[in-house]
Amino acid sequence: MPHAGEVPPRDNEMPPVAPQAPEVNQGIPRNLDVPIAPVAPVRIQAIPPMAGEDLLYERFRRMKASKFERLMDPIEANNWLMDVQVILDFMGLTEQEKVFCASFALKKDARNWVMYYNQEIIVAQRDEFNSMKQGSMTVLEAVKKFEHLARLYPELVPNETEKVRRMMKMFRKDIAKQVSTGNSPPTLVADYISRAIRAEYWINQDKEVRAQIFKAKKEEKVVLKQSQPKEFY
Repeated sequence: MPHAGEVPPRDNEMPPVAPQAPEVNQGIPRNLDVPIAPVAPVRIQAIPPMAGEDLLYERFRRMKASKFERLMDPIEANNWLMDVQVILDFMGLTEQEKVFCASFALKKDARNWVMYYNQEIIVAQRDEFNSMKQGSMTVLEAVKKFEHLARLYPELVPNETEKVRRMMKMFRKDIAKQVSTGNSPPTLVADYISRAIRAEYWINQDKEVRAQIFKAKKEEKVVLKQSQPKEFY
C-alpha cells in the first residue's frame, strides 16, 4: 500500500536503484576512463668479462704511474715499487687488484726481470751494504745510497742505533772522527748526517786553504827563480 503523496509504480516499471560508488581496484576507479601506460620490462645488461678490469686499469692509468724498464737494478726497482704502492693504496684497491694494475705498469723486459731475478744479485747487494764505504762520494751521495740499500734490507738496520753505527763505519775517517768526538756524540741518524755535512764542509775548506797556500808558494818559487841573474860561461 503506497503512502499518501507517493505515486504507485507501474507494473512494467522497475523500482529506482540507489547510485553506488565506483569500484576501486588498486586505487583507480573502474568506471573512469584513465589511460594506463604499459610498464616496460627492465632488462639488465650483462657486463663483459673484461669490462671491470678495463675500467680499473683506466683509473690506474690516469694516476700516471711510472713504468719500470731497467734491468737488474734492485734499487731502482724498489723506488718504483714504493711509488706505485702509494698510488695503489690511494686508490683503495684489494691485493688482487693491486697485482693486476702493477702488472700493467711493468714493461716486457721488466717482467722478465721480476720473474728471473737472481738470488746471487740479492746476496751481492747485501754484501755491498755490509761493506759500504763513502770513498769519493760526498756525504749526501753516500747517505742517499745508504738509504736505498737500507730499504732493500731493513732487517740489517732495525733501529736508529744500528743506522748510526753503520754510518760511522761508512764515512771517511776524517769525517767520522770529527762527528764522533765531543762530549755528546750523535745518537740519531738526522743529527749524525747534519754533523757529517758540517764536518765535510770544514774539511773541504781547510783543503782549499792549504791548496791555495801551496799554489802561492809554488808561484813564489817560480818568480824568485826568474829574478835571479843568469850566469854566462
